[in-house]
Amino acid sequence: MAWIDVIDEHQTEGELAALFEDLTDPQFGRVDRIMSIHSLHPAGMRAHHDMYREVMTGTKTLRKVEREMIAIVVSAANDCHY
Repeated sequence: MAWIDVIDEHQTEGELAALFEDLTDPQFGRVDRIMSIHSLHPAGMRAHHDMYREVMTGTKTLRKVEREMIAIVVSAANDCHY
């Protein structure tokens, strides 16, 4: 498994601290790992989140549950475990 250096959420400041606050999952009280890997590049973190939000809410033709179902099927087909 690859190792990616990240900045711990308790050591953030400025733009990164604001991003971590915005992206904290209220259910789990932390930023998802797939997002925290961008901590060394906050602009990349924001871009990743903006793209995800657009993909999951960008059109009215599919309900959120349908989008999530498609994401699960694609992840399984790609042998992705998260």
